[in-house]
Amino acid sequence: MFAVIKTGGKQFRVAANDKITVAKIEGNAGDTVAFDSVLMLTEGEKTTLDAKALSEITVAGEIVEQARGEKVIAFKKRRRQNSKRKRGFRAELTVIRITDILTGGKKPEMKKADAAAAPVAAKAKAAPKAAKAEAGEEAEKPKKAAAKKAPAKKAAKDESSNA
Repeated sequence: MFAVIKTGGKQFRVAANDKITVAKIEGNAGDTVAFDSVLMLTEGEKTTLDAKALSEITVAGEIVEQARGEKVIAFKKRRRQNSKRKRGFRAELTVIRITDILTGGKKPEMKKADAAAAPVAAKAKAAPKAAKAEAGEEAEKPKKAAAKKAPAKKAAKDESSNA
């Protein structure tokens, strides 16, 4: 069984356990996403194109990772004008693994991955900063003033100019 879905202005042919790369979809790795915009469904020899029947079909997927595409360089040059412009662009992408194609109006179980682990990770990042701050307070004890250098001797120069 496979389906044709529409997301990010593009159409994708998907089946269970397929990995597709689409325009960025908000979410973290492990989150479940549902695609309601199904354009076609094929089960063996039976193909469904009816809009009413397709409205009851949902494609479920899991976010594998958030990634960035290859750099695309837009270089514009106007000859004999001494004018050129170079710009780079990297598309924000999401890699999704299709888990199931649900028919009969069923909806996927939406889950957020590591919802409890995210605050713990934020605290783990904050902990080293707190440790550095405590170490910084100990290091802020007053230091001895550096000894001043003696001024350069001008006597030799003054004597030569007087002579």
